[in-house]
Amino acid sequence: MHTLKVSRFAEKKIKQGICVLDGRDFEGLDLEDSFVTLVSGKNEILGQAYLSQQNKGIGWLISDRPQKINQTFFEALFEKALQKRHSFANSDLTTAYRVFNQDGDGFGGLTIDLYNEYALFSWYNSFIYSLKDMIVAAFKAVYPQIMGANEKIRFKGLDYESAHLYGQEAPETFLIQENGISYQVFLNDGLMTGIFLDQHEVRGSLMDGLAAGKSLLNMFSYTAAFSVAAAMGGAPETTSVDLAKRSRELSQVHFEANGLPIENHKFVVMDVFDYYKYAKRHGLTYDVIVLDPPSFARNKKATFSVAKDYHRLITEAVDILNPNGIIIASTNASNVNRAKFKQQVEKGMGQKNYRYLTEYGLPSDFVFNKNDESSNYLKVFTIEVEK
Repeated sequence: MHTLKVSRFAEKKIKQGICVLDGRDFEGLDLEDSFVTLVSGKNEILGQAYLSQQNKGIGWLISDRPQKINQTFFEALFEKALQKRHSFANSDLTTAYRVFNQDGDGFGGLTIDLYNEYALFSWYNSFIYSLKDMIVAAFKAVYPQIMGANEKIRFKGLDYESAHLYGQEAPETFLIQENGISYQVFLNDGLMTGIFLDQHEVRGSLMDGLAAGKSLLNMFSYTAAFSVAAAMGGAPETTSVDLAKRSRELSQVHFEANGLPIENHKFVVMDVFDYYKYAKRHGLTYDVIVLDPPSFARNKKATFSVAKDYHRLITEAVDILNPNGIIIASTNASNVNRAKFKQQVEKGMGQKNYRYLTEYGLPSDFVFNKNDESSNYLKVFTIEVEK
């Protein structure tokens, strides 16, 4: 195993408990896809890591001391992770959740989700992918009841994004339960699955009364999961807006799966800023507006970045919000911390009077590294705006 001497700045972050390795801290590094022992400038052992380029960093600290990485090592990680999710494992109301979450569970570069009896592995770099036979064997030992698994390739270099991994193949589409609501998912169609599992709690709030008797506008709606939760929670009408043409068909399936008539639930294929203009022209207003955009998006007209442009979504939303209406402001941008996201929200509010009702981070199945704010990437504010 190679020994890698780190800078004082990197040493400080490692001792703080930050596991992701930043390429800026390792100038001129020529090692790739390998285990390394990290040492300080005084040759103090800081821990064991692996190096592999990915979207987030150049590798991960995986242990505070050198140790053998084998199937037994991963079985121990999976057993520990399983115990943290005891309530989910015994729930009939929620059958889709995360069972392993990167550095939150002790090994960055890997996530594993369950969708009923099927698992979904996501590999975030080529090195973790090279260990997949060992990891899958360990997972099977801890989760023998799982019928089969698929994989998602979330790094560059392979000629596919999604594939069947082992066991029985999951149906092309099937229903899972979350908070007692049915959602259609698909495990072998690109990188998406039909639902973002990290929004359990926010959808739960809509079902538990936040949307009761209220009209809801769901921007960047994807498959309209927020809209379905609101409708199940008593929202008499919802409008779901997304630029992807496929969103309409996928959204309607969710409503049908829960026996919800769609007469009062609209699905609009349109750019969200164009829809703001449309709503203003037609005098449309809403009691609840959900804003959960991708971190970065580009269409033929413009680009959008949460870090720079989120305030525009808020400003436009306030203009079509009913008196004492609610905005659910959400982002999963790991490069925007909670304070900066709040600044974007408050910039968009301008001189309006408003109050924060609830704040959310990742739900309990998305265990995160408490020493690294960016590990808890989800930031959601429920805000009441007085008008």
